[in-house]
Amino acid sequence: MPMEHKNTEVWYRLDLSAIVYPTLQRRDFSSVYRLSVVLKEEIDPEMMQQAVDLVMPRFPTYKAAIRKGVFWRYLEPNNRPGPFVQPDVKNPCQPMHFKGNNRYLVRFYYYGGRIALEAHHSLGDGTGGMCLLMTVTAQYLQLKERVHIRPEGFVLDPGSKPDPEELEDAYMRYANARVCPPRPQEKTYRVRGTKEPFYTLNIVDGIMSVSQVMQAAKRYQATITEYLNAVLIAAMLQKQEQEHRRRQLPVKIAMPVNLRRFFPSKTLRNFITMIYPGVDPRLGEYTFPEIVRQVQHYMRYHLDEKQLRGDITTNAATQRHPLIRVVPLFIKDFVVRQFYTKVQDKNSSAGLTNMGALQVPDSMTPYIERFDIYMGQPFSSRTNCAIISYGDVLTINFASSIIEADVERYFFRRLVRDGIHVKIESNRSQEE
Repeated sequence: MPMEHKNTEVWYRLDLSAIVYPTLQRRDFSSVYRLSVVLKEEIDPEMMQQAVDLVMPRFPTYKAAIRKGVFWRYLEPNNRPGPFVQPDVKNPCQPMHFKGNNRYLVRFYYYGGRIALEAHHSLGDGTGGMCLLMTVTAQYLQLKERVHIRPEGFVLDPGSKPDPEELEDAYMRYANARVCPPRPQEKTYRVRGTKEPFYTLNIVDGIMSVSQVMQAAKRYQATITEYLNAVLIAAMLQKQEQEHRRRQLPVKIAMPVNLRRFFPSKTLRNFITMIYPGVDPRLGEYTFPEIVRQVQHYMRYHLDEKQLRGDITTNAATQRHPLIRVVPLFIKDFVVRQFYTKVQDKNSSAGLTNMGALQVPDSMTPYIERFDIYMGQPFSSRTNCAIISYGDVLTINFASSIIEADVERYFFRRLVRDGIHVKIESNRSQEE
């Protein structure tokens, strides 16, 4: 909900998803995700800075700082210098403090041919972040290669005015089901691992061929997303079994759904909800084809406009409650934090997001090698998995804050067993 201040400045109340992220902020944790594009030639940092400076004003909800009100948080215009392009770091997605970095909640990095964007989830989801990254990349290529790139898809025209719909809280437009279905609340299996030191994020990337993954998924009559979800569930089940626990727990994956696929919206802010495919090993031993089938049935039932509308309505009901609106922010923060740590975070064993196949304007394709996406540091000790593809290159990026990489190892072994050739890259000092 935009509000005008001082005649020209527009402030935005945090969207329905964004409300949660600042409440989880700790000295050693921020809800930060990372998107990157690898170009075929080395990045010129000065030209990249020019591109960032030209593009940022086109994205008012990213050229913003978080401001705390008595009842809500807001995004306010940020006219301080920055954000400044910097050389990449070994440990990405480091905590992002609201008053650091000239109050910007985005960072831009370069290394070799890579341009990386890190953004705080309060500003928007991966779709909004990808629009910003691709528009900066297009602007950079226009400056460096003198190539003309027409705005389309994720590439916006930096000289145009933002469409009001890009800046809206789309949740509130579609939260109109006549019932609020209950949220799933069940304790799930969590990986027990050795926590890494402060600021350490372990990255394991698997790079493979889209067509090979598609062939493997087809053998199980599944989509790529269904198949990879099943592979991650199977890896978690294997890890739980290996721990010889006295009492087994369900394994569930927290999977963000891009609601723009179901509800027309151009918003560059958050517009996602979570679904939780999984299996319960207490019911018996699952073969891999059975896991795939379970995931398929779950996803095909829940990825439905009516089911998702109900979910959005449940989430919006709290914010709309007249009593909640007048409760001071510090009390809201306390309640949300308690609910998230005691209920929501225990709902899933790992996270998996799939941005799908990325389309770019034809004039950009000769310059691009691949894309990467990271969900960032998990809130609790576990691993997060993010998938993106471009052309025939599919990358699966694991990010974890624990030393052990058993889940990642089991995951990639299954892919190799299914005939997929996987190239592994990692920021760990030793390959495991």
